[in-house]
Amino acid sequence: MSEFIILAIPFIGTSLGSAMVFFLKKRIAPKFEKMLLGFAAGVMIAASVWSLLIPSIDMSKGSSAPEWLAALVGFLAGIFFLLLLDTVIPHMHIESRNQEGIRTNSISKTTMMLFAVTLHNIPEGMSVGVAFAGAMMKDSGITATAAMALAIGIAIQNFPEGAIISMPLCGEGMSKKKAFICGVLSGVVEPVGGFITILIAGIITPVLPYLLSFAAGAMMYVVIEELIPESQNGKHSNIGTIGAAVGFALMMVLDIALSLIHISEPTRRTPISYAVFCLKKKKKHCLLYTFC
Repeated sequence: MSEFIILAIPFIGTSLGSAMVFFLKKRIAPKFEKMLLGFAAGVMIAASVWSLLIPSIDMSKGSSAPEWLAALVGFLAGIFFLLLLDTVIPHMHIESRNQEGIRTNSISKTTMMLFAVTLHNIPEGMSVGVAFAGAMMKDSGITATAAMALAIGIAIQNFPEGAIISMPLCGEGMSKKKAFICGVLSGVVEPVGGFITILIAGIITPVLPYLLSFAAGAMMYVVIEELIPESQNGKHSNIGTIGAAVGFALMMVLDIALSLIHISEPTRRTPISYAVFCLKKKKKHCLLYTFC
């Protein structure tokens, strides 16, 4: 069950943060919100570098292609994938009044806000899933503790993000219970995306370096397109920059410190790894048994 716990950690962070709508009476102060957005940006930048891009380059060593090729191709593919989703899916950022994506009048403002947050969470789920997929494979250079460090780091930055999601929705007139549910639902895509990524990486092992850098590119798109601009929005302040520095440093230390801790691998096949085995061997009938 350890794999399910790792995949669920970021989702738990989002859910706990969304629950802050029940305890905080007013909206988050603008300066504090800028600091939280900067903090989230710092964590995601560090996670992209230490937990995704560097392992992608390391895994490419010894191959016939240049070591940087997988990192470059995957990173740019992740950027353009999120750009495509951002262009196609109708959404609206929390503090914005301008609709983005395909124009439509059939979707409510609240739903479009939820779409915007869900887009943000897709690369986070992918990054945890691909890191765990690497930990499942021999000689990948990625350990279970590295995947755990990434999951914890994303959960830490998801906690304030959950509050940033639910409280503005409540401020728009939504009930606290409904705002909390919307915040939780925005995080569901993380474990789902992580699970799908694990299956893809397990079936096509050679693409793992590309998937690592792909997740890094997708996360960097969110940082550049959303988090950094919002942390610097309005009256000039350095609080967002300070938050980014703290977030980067925390994630860097977390990744390195936990990588020094050894977690023994399970002796029996885990449900997710068994599902990958079934798909590889085209034994579709055993997938049902996997999760029963």
